[in-house]
Amino acid sequence: MKFICEGIIISDAAITVSKACSAKTTNPVLECIKISAKNDELTLTAYDGEISIEQKIKAEVLEEGEVCVNGKFFSDFVGKISDNEVVISENEKGIKIGYGDNETFMQVLPAEQFPKVGGERGEEYFELKESEFKNLIAKTAFCCATDESRPILKGCLLEAKEGKLYATALDGFRMAVSECETAGGSGDMKIVCPARTLVEISRMMEGGDDLIRLYVNKNMMSLQIKETLLNSRLYVGEFVRKENIYPVEFTTEVTLLKDELIRSIERASIVIRGDKNNLVLFDIKASGLMITANSEMGNFAESVSAVLSGKELKIAMNGKYILDALKVLDEDKVKLSFNTSISPFTVENETDKTSSYLVLPVRTSAQQNGD
Repeated sequence: MKFICEGIIISDAAITVSKACSAKTTNPVLECIKISAKNDELTLTAYDGEISIEQKIKAEVLEEGEVCVNGKFFSDFVGKISDNEVVISENEKGIKIGYGDNETFMQVLPAEQFPKVGGERGEEYFELKESEFKNLIAKTAFCCATDESRPILKGCLLEAKEGKLYATALDGFRMAVSECETAGGSGDMKIVCPARTLVEISRMMEGGDDLIRLYVNKNMMSLQIKETLLNSRLYVGEFVRKENIYPVEFTTEVTLLKDELIRSIERASIVIRGDKNNLVLFDIKASGLMITANSEMGNFAESVSAVLSGKELKIAMNGKYILDALKVLDEDKVKLSFNTSISPFTVENETDKTSSYLVLPVRTSAQQNGD
């Protein structure tokens, strides 16, 4: 194998596909990028057992061939020589990377060891604007679980039906639900897509009005954006039904300025930095909202203007969870809706209800003692 390529082009491609290189594996080839040179085109592929990313770029191919090179080392190195024309050639020991009057050697693995990825694309699909999908991911994926106790919760439920795409994500302490318009599809569809896959898709998208299609074939999903193809396994199993846990009515509702609430909770979080529960207390009254937080470092108390509808209430929560929700809402005013000090509450825009967040409160020692 031997080819000549612009450094910036192969650097960008290597960085893109290296996101699918495995960081923790007993199989070294899953840490690699497979480079295939054929017909004046390079194909770079990485696969970690769950996600594969493939990108094609133009090159002057002098000798066809393919090798596997460590993805992290290769992408980091070519990134440092991206302003050069790069000549890469293979010999019996590995590859030589030439740039200017210099060259560097890297060891490789045989391409035959790289697993087969992809497969049939499938006929089921849904189609939507990049901007719509990117926004939907931003509003939900952060609520997916990160531990292995319930693997399916590491994914986001996507339901395409009646011209809309609905997303649900939860980690046992909070839940995000959001929706957007679709531009077409093969019919109703329901999949559970890994959060990591959605994050990589978001990085690939520029977020404009171009349409993208997500194809599904059994437990696999594929999507192509320009010259980049992503394939991902889907989670199989029964996802939590949001209808079973989402409150249908509330006894306490409070409306207030989003930015003012964010700044106050952020100041409270400084006082409780390092605290396991990141505990913030709300005392909701007709006169406004009092936010307090206490730790060995100090005590915080601050009032925030708010409009109350319903009963007064005291409730404690993890400050990070409510901040995460507030920061992805779009409107200047938000509404928080409660029932009791120990039941889940919602965070949403004042008027636009296409996205909503459910947060579990934290029981305080006073509540546990019946105070």
